[in-house]
Amino acid sequence: MQILVADDDPVVADVVRRYLERDGMHVTVVGSGRQALDELERIRVDLAILDVMMPDGDGIDVCRRIRSGVHADLPVIMLTALGEAEDRVLGLESGADDYVAKPFSPRELSLRVQSVLRRASAATVESTAGQLSDGAVTVDLAAREVLVAGHPVSTTKREFDLLTFFIGHVDTVFSRDELLERVWGWRFGDLSTVTVHVKRLRAKLGDASRIETVWGRGYRWSCRADGDA
Repeated sequence: MQILVADDDPVVADVVRRYLERDGMHVTVVGSGRQALDELERIRVDLAILDVMMPDGDGIDVCRRIRSGVHADLPVIMLTALGEAEDRVLGLESGADDYVAKPFSPRELSLRVQSVLRRASAATVESTAGQLSDGAVTVDLAAREVLVAGHPVSTTKREFDLLTFFIGHVDTVFSRDELLERVWGWRFGDLSTVTVHVKRLRAKLGDASRIETVWGRGYRWSCRADGDA
């Protein structure tokens, strides 16, 4: 696996590189957002780790540009020294699959990388027909494509997995903890990760979304077309 690490702190970047290489990864390190985008055009990358605070294009800006371009499906993990919840949410809303707050355990980051890569390489639901449909929403499992009323909708790998899970469990309520474990494959993590991905998925599906908030319990994909948005 080829990992791109973008961090302008050479000490942090070196520690991350050494831990990932110890786990058998090939690692390319750059020190700015511009260099990160340049490397994505030069080499094939399986996952990018982006520091939020960098010169010449911060991690959030780089992530947004990744999501809007030809590398839209690239898994992204954000590194941030910002402690406020809204700053973490901003990173997730930019399209990141996960974030790790500084100071962090290099081993934890390595485990997060492995988890995100596993989720990126496997669909969460199997179907003999190769498709799941509910209302105006169709999920093509083989092509990993989402259609709303016949029109393609761009989703990240995590958004795709979350939508597929919901449609595969219609009218079943799942807490954020359960979604974090069953979709993300994590037994620990910030629950705002789930909240942000649900928000993004609702926005992309628009009126076709049937993701319903069950207050005090979690979320479900409602079989009723008039489910709460």
